[in-house]
Amino acid sequence: MSSSDSEVITVLVVDDHPLLRDGVAFALSGESDMRIVANAEDGESAIAAFREHRPDVTLMDLQLPDMSGVDAMCAIRSEFPAARVLVLTTYRGDVQVTNALKRGASGFLLKASLRKELRDAIRAVNVGRRVISPDAASDLAEHVGGDVLSERELQVLDRAARGNGNKQIASKLGISEDTVKSHMKSILSKLDANDRTHAVVTALKRGIIHI
Repeated sequence: MSSSDSEVITVLVVDDHPLLRDGVAFALSGESDMRIVANAEDGESAIAAFREHRPDVTLMDLQLPDMSGVDAMCAIRSEFPAARVLVLTTYRGDVQVTNALKRGASGFLLKASLRKELRDAIRAVNVGRRVISPDAASDLAEHVGGDVLSERELQVLDRAARGNGNKQIASKLGISEDTVKSHMKSILSKLDANDRTHAVVTALKRGIIHI
């Protein structure tokens, strides 16, 4: 290794898929200025690994088996406020981007673009810059300033996504069917959707709801 230890960027990789961890290891294997110091498969082990190794940059998957990657990141940053976390996800949802960034993420990368963007992103985050995958940034720009669904609209859409009809949604939420229809009409308008199926697909893609 040509760089001294003081110049090496230490990296913690948090993802429950071995193939992803192997892929990151391969991508960084030829880089003399960075080294993976630990891997973790879930949020709790990520927090423990961070405490032990104090990495310069943490690569954090959003979808973990025991808690969300954002919650794991927040737990780490509550104890180590200077922690730099680069969030990884399969999804391009703009809501996920804004939520992660608002809660302290240093960057956001799509797993599909790791090969071409990962190394530069780690270096950028290490020196304090914020990095957002171009594809995710384009989604974010497209929807910025858009109408936000109300809490009740989110409840209606979540239940619709789980296969409930208007009558079932009304019963579960303690409201009338007409009120459900009114909320659904508003949801379609805000999401620019043609029908409830289109609304559900759009909301899932953007990270507005999760099932």
